[in-house]
Amino acid sequence: MSSSTKSKSRKAASQPNQFEGLTASSVAARMPAWVQCTELAVPIAETRDQVRNLENATPEELRVITKQRLRQEIDFIGNERFSSAREGKRIFAEELGLAERQTALGIAAIRRSGVDLPIHLGRLCEAPLLKPEQERLLFERMNYLLQQAAIHRSVLNPDRPSRHRLELIELYVALADWHRDRIVEANLRLVFSIVKKFVNPNNSFDELLSDGIVALIRGVEKFDFDRGFRFSTYATQVVRRNAYRTVVLRQQERQKVMGGLQDMDIDIGEEERESAISEKRWHELRSRLSVMLGDLDRREKFIIRARFSLGSHRRVHTLQSLADRLGVSKERVRQLERRAMDKLRAMAGTTDLAELEG
Repeated sequence: MSSSTKSKSRKAASQPNQFEGLTASSVAARMPAWVQCTELAVPIAETRDQVRNLENATPEELRVITKQRLRQEIDFIGNERFSSAREGKRIFAEELGLAERQTALGIAAIRRSGVDLPIHLGRLCEAPLLKPEQERLLFERMNYLLQQAAIHRSVLNPDRPSRHRLELIELYVALADWHRDRIVEANLRLVFSIVKKFVNPNNSFDELLSDGIVALIRGVEKFDFDRGFRFSTYATQVVRRNAYRTVVLRQQERQKVMGGLQDMDIDIGEEERESAISEKRWHELRSRLSVMLGDLDRREKFIIRARFSLGSHRRVHTLQSLADRLGVSKERVRQLERRAMDKLRAMAGTTDLAELEG
């Protein structure tokens, strides 16, 4: 190594890391110019508040934060255009031009739902529908931001944590979330219109709506904007499929528990067998069954849950499969099951189930 090279190396080593010591207020000054557009001023300001914990973090704390970030995958839908160095400038040069929220849209959504809902839920539906070009730009920006965050994440080193990179990752992820939320809120009326068709005595609108919104968010994160069709087409299938699966799984769970109660000789009446059992009575029956199972020993509890597909068991297990799991004979499993059922019948006979009747 030449003397001049050694001199430069010593000089570089003596200088502080340019990425260290940055304050939260300086994040905007260090981030790429393409992201500093007027319409993102508010979310950027909110993001700077979120990264203030990095401002005074010690080197050890930065190492811990770096390890945490490395454990968190950053998923996005890639695009070959994202590899261009000028892609960020191109995407963010276009303005979104999002329209203001409209109270009338939320009120109309509540009325169309056909369900007696609190008026505040209408606020979820106040965002106007997106134009095709707005929708595409939101998806482009969201995935590009996540790709940039993933690039910085890929070079994180816990042994040499970079405050600057961590701040940029937080910034990009937060801005991606902001774009995602704009897509979600513009499509919430779609969720309202779908889930109301699945409401019944055992599945409330509130629960289906909550599940539907989660399904919509996942749909946004998995949608490939470059395939040439509108997100609403994809979202309709995602939300409808999720609502159907939720209703079916809950019905199956009810049938399993009701069957288990009948096998324990608990008379639940014809109305309950018609699956018109109320939510309150349903939860009470599950609670009682859980308490009774808790009084069984470990093997008995496992066998009953596996035989009746209760709890984490998603299918009914055969006597032979349980024998193999427990390392005993098939006949021994049968004896343990019979003993457990006798205990449950005895407990059922002494349990006050009066409030479950009528």
